[in-house]
Amino acid sequence: MKKLKNKITTEQFDKSFDNGDDMGDFLDTKKVKTNRKIQRINIDFPASFLKKIDEEATKIGVARTALIKMWLAERLEKLNLK
Repeated sequence: MKKLKNKITTEQFDKSFDNGDDMGDFLDTKKVKTNRKIQRINIDFPASFLKKIDEEATKIGVARTALIKMWLAERLEKLNLK
C-alpha cells in the first residue's frame, strides 16, 4: 500500500468516496489478480439465510454476491489456499 502523507478517518473516506473522489491512494492493490477465468455456479440458500446475508451486505454497503465472495476469499486465505 502506498504510504500516505495524511491519514483520514473512515467518515472522511466515506464522504470522499460518495463525492466521487479518486480513492486509489487509499486502496491496497497488492493482492489484486486479473485475467482470472470466471465460472458461474448456482447455490441454493434458505430464505432466512439470504435475509441475514442481505442485512450484512446492506450494513457495509456491498452487493450480496460481493459479500459472499469476500467471505469465501477470507476463509480460503485463512486456510492458506490460493
